Amino acid sequence: MRGGINVAATTKGIDCAVPLTAEKAKAMYAAGMRFACRYLVPTSMAWKRLTRAEAEAITAAGMKIVSVFQRGTNDAKGGAANGTRDGKAAYQEAKAIGQPEGTAIYFAVDYDAQPADYNAIEAYLRAAGTAIMGSVPTKGYYLGVYGSYAVVEEMAKRIPGIRVWQTYAWSRGNLSKAANIYQYKNGQTLAGHTVDFNDGLGNEGWWDTAVQRVEKPVSNTVDKAAAEKVISVLGALWTASADKQVQEAAHFAANALRDAVGIPR
Repeated sequence: MRGGINVAATTKGIDCAVPLTAEKAKAMYAAGMRFACRYLVPTSMAWKRLTRAEAEAITAAGMKIVSVFQRGTNDAKGGAANGTRDGKAAYQEAKAIGQPEGTAIYFAVDYDAQPADYNAIEAYLRAAGTAIMGSVPTKGYYLGVYGSYAVVEEMAKRIPGIRVWQTYAWSRGNLSKAANIYQYKNGQTLAGHTVDFNDGLGNEGWWDTAVQRVEKPVSNTVDKAAAEKVISVLGALWTASADKQVQEAAHFAANALRDAVGIPR
């Protein structure tokens, strides 16, 4: 057990800054790793940038991919302006490498953030979330946050439905019950590559290049224009409500209507 989590039941994975080769991805899989967290970053940061070729190599090795966007360590302190900038860049990168919609993009709060920073961090994440998924989460990507126990606990309370990747750093031995991924050891070497070790705890939002969305045929019994109007109402309900269950129900219903009439999610 780790922080109340049954570690034996978790999925093992790594994160790393330097891209993986096909050979190293295969070696990671052979060592028991089942997912790799990699960076969506601008082309100016090519040394750590996830490419389509690397994503295909990771998938071919048998691992899933977790996407994380990070420029610096504390860009989230810049609030909504930085969030909009980074969200747009993350969306562009995700599309460029073929990340399927309906999966997650995590945004890093990679420092020991204090309560005085929380409002700015929330504004950053909300703005980034708008950029990657629009006003409602019925298309695009799910929003995630990487950070310490205190940060992810606070953001999980403030932003219902956000995915959580917690690091042990600055967490003082605590593990959030909201965590989807837990980074528990940094600076390790595996297959000759510097990595951090992680546990997947469920609902991680990962993806692979083998997944292709299959468009369903338009139904003869559901009017597309009417469905779009209902989806718009459900989107307004999701935006107006602070109740997570209401938001999830609106999300589910909107997606069901999209599927019924052949509107891409």
